[in-house]
Amino acid sequence: MARKSKDKIVFEQIEVLDAGAKGVSVAKAPDGKVIFIPNVVPGDIIDVQTFKKRKSYYEGKAVKFHELSQHRIEPICEHFGVCGGCKWQNMDYNRQLFYKQNEVLNHLQRIGKVELPEFEPILGSEKQFFYRNKMEFGFSNSRWLTPHEIASTTALDDRNALGFYIPKMWDKILNIDKCWLQEDPSNDIRNEVRRFAIENNLAFFDPRNHEGLLRTLMIRTSSTGETMVLIQFFDDNKKERELILDFLSERFPQITSLLYVVNQKQNDTIYDQNVVVYKGRDHIFEEMEGLKFSINAKSFYQTNPSQAYELYKITRDFAGLTGNELVYDLYTGTGTIAQFVSKKAKKVVGVESVPEAIIEAKENAKRNNIDNCEFFVGDMKEVFNDAFIAQHGQPDVLITDPPRDGMHKDVVAQILKIAPEKVVYVSCNSATQARDLQLMDEAYKVVRVRPVDMFPQTHHVENVVLLEKR
Repeated sequence: MARKSKDKIVFEQIEVLDAGAKGVSVAKAPDGKVIFIPNVVPGDIIDVQTFKKRKSYYEGKAVKFHELSQHRIEPICEHFGVCGGCKWQNMDYNRQLFYKQNEVLNHLQRIGKVELPEFEPILGSEKQFFYRNKMEFGFSNSRWLTPHEIASTTALDDRNALGFYIPKMWDKILNIDKCWLQEDPSNDIRNEVRRFAIENNLAFFDPRNHEGLLRTLMIRTSSTGETMVLIQFFDDNKKERELILDFLSERFPQITSLLYVVNQKQNDTIYDQNVVVYKGRDHIFEEMEGLKFSINAKSFYQTNPSQAYELYKITRDFAGLTGNELVYDLYTGTGTIAQFVSKKAKKVVGVESVPEAIIEAKENAKRNNIDNCEFFVGDMKEVFNDAFIAQHGQPDVLITDPPRDGMHKDVVAQILKIAPEKVVYVSCNSATQARDLQLMDEAYKVVRVRPVDMFPQTHHVENVVLLEKR
C-alpha cells in the first residue's frame, strides 16, 4: 500500500530484502522499483518514506518499524545512524559476513561471467571494533545540530566540532565523543585536543569562509605501541600552533611522532604538503612476522593490521611459492606484500607509481635485511612493458593489488602477453576485479577465491583470487 505524505510517497509494510551497495539495504516498491534505504536490516518490515525518485529506483528512509529482523542487533555506538561510518553496526556480524561473501559472488558471476570454483569461506576479523590504525577527523566551527537542537529556542553557543563529516555534507562535522574504530589513546587525544582548543579560544576551521586555525587531526597507532599525531593548520600562527602542540606533547608523552602541516589550499589533502616534525621522528613502526615497516604521515598501510596479516598469508598461500620463482608484485605500495612473500621466492620485483612509497619500500627492505626484492617507480601502464620484462625477467607468479578502479586495460593486456603461470589478484573492489577477470578469462582459469573482511561494521570487503593458465 502507498500513500502521499507531504508530497512524498510512503510505502507501507515493506519487507527489506537484501543488503545493497555502499551499505544501504534494498526493498521492492509495489510498482516493482527498487528502494534503497539506510539504517535498516534485511528482514525488517517497515513503512518507507521516499525522498528521491528516479526512473528505476527510489531512495527512502524508514519511518515506522512493524517487525524487526532476526539479524538486527543494538548498535554499540551512540553516533550510529548519523555518522555514516559503521553502517552495518545494527546487523549481526555473521550476517555481515554472509552479505559480503554474497556481494563478491554476485560480482564475479554477474560482471565477470567466469567459471568459478566453490568459494572458500570468507575470513572474518577477530577484532570487530577498535581495529583501525589510522583515523582522520575534521575541525569545524559549524557542527551538525540534532533535530532537537534545531527545534530548540535556546541560543546555541557551542558550535565547534571535532569529528567526521556528515555524509554528503562538505561543511557539517558531527562532534564525536567515542569512536569504536581505533584503540586508545585515540579517543582521549581527540577529546583533549577539542577541550583544550575551546578553552584557549583557538579558532576551528570555517569551511564556508575558509579561515581559522585548526583544520584536521590525524591519529595513527601501531601494533608496536607507537602513536603518530598530525595536526593540519590553516592559519600560520606560530604562537597558537605551538600552544596546542606543546599541550599534546606534555599531556600524551606516549606520542612518538608529533607532526604538523600548514595548509592553505582549498582541499585538505596533505600529499603535496610539507610535513613538519615537531617532536619525535617522522614515522612509526609496524611489525608483521618479524618484518618491520616504517610508516610516515603520507604512507599507505593496511588500516586493519591484524587482518592484513591474514590477507597476506592467504596471498602467499595462493601463490604457492617453492623458493625458485621470480615474482612480480604490481601496485606494491611500500612493498609490504613483496617483502612478506620474499623469503619463499627466488626474487621479487615490485612496481608502484608513488615515488615516496618506493623510497620507503627500499628502506624497509634494507632494514629487514631482504636482498631479493627490487622496487621500481612509474605509472603501471607505462613502466610495465616489454622492455621492463626483458630487463627483469619473465615472472613465474604475478601478484597484483590495484586500487579500487582495478587494473588499466593495458596492464591486463601485458599480463596476458607475458603469461605467468599464476596470477594472485588481491582486490578491495570485487566489481572491478570481476571486470578484469573477464578480460583474462580466455587465458586464465579461476582456481581459488577467498573474501577477507578487513572492515567489520561496514560493507567493504577484500577478495583474493588465484588464476592459473589454462
